[in-house]
Amino acid sequence: MKARLPQGMGKGPSNNMNQMLKQAQKMQDDITALQADLEQREFEGTAGGEVVKVVINGKRNVLKLEIKPEVVDPQDVEMLQDLIMSAFNQAVANLDEISDAEMQKLTGGVSFPGLF
Repeated sequence: MKARLPQGMGKGPSNNMNQMLKQAQKMQDDITALQADLEQREFEGTAGGEVVKVVINGKRNVLKLEIKPEVVDPQDVEMLQDLIMSAFNQAVANLDEISDAEMQKLTGGVSFPGLF
């Protein structure tokens, strides 16, 4: 005589575990693709009413630095330095904001510390 298990039984926890592992692998692949995509994108920051503009990529490398001539004052180099730092920091903040938003979409709002 054969024993019959109720419908849905017999698949057991191993089937659920395999499904979870497949989902985790897909999420990892999606995150890797997102990271590669973000590294190729450009992020801009400006300062001083756009007299200084910095463009970075997702690796935080500076790609472009534009300084309008009217902001260059040999007597006030510190102001120019501050504007450049401010524009760079804004570009990084834009990168972080977009990166966080894209990651939230992938993970459904679950945070993975240290991932980004």
